[in-house]
Amino acid sequence: MDKYFDNDIFGSMIKSFQDLTVYKSSKLLYADLLEALKTFPRQGNYLADQMRRASNSIHANIAEGYGKSQPEFKRFLTTSLGSNNELISHLEDAIIAKYLSKSVAQRLIDQYTVLGKQIYRLKEKWKNFSLN
Repeated sequence: MDKYFDNDIFGSMIKSFQDLTVYKSSKLLYADLLEALKTFPRQGNYLADQMRRASNSIHANIAEGYGKSQPEFKRFLTTSLGSNNELISHLEDAIIAKYLSKSVAQRLIDQYTVLGKQIYRLKEKWKNFSLN
């Protein structure tokens, strides 16, 4: 689990969006999700596509919002959090449809739940940090 999340999201100097733990974690989780989706049956292609888009949206919104004004960045973080929650819902659907094993889906749900908490915490604390 520590390859995704470290305990100190503000411990080092942030020079770009790529330095944000939530960005790095969401990119790693995206790669894991893509690997898990390779097991989807053909009839699950629509749900798999929705899941890829939601997961990609998480880090894309962090990157796009970074460097904008504080209120705009927080808005992008809110969108990122929404995509994270959407993906968790899709993972639950994949369990119901039996497209993913419960253990694989639950592992991803747990990791995306932690990521969602980190995005929320970053959004709440961002006002205390400067981009420069």
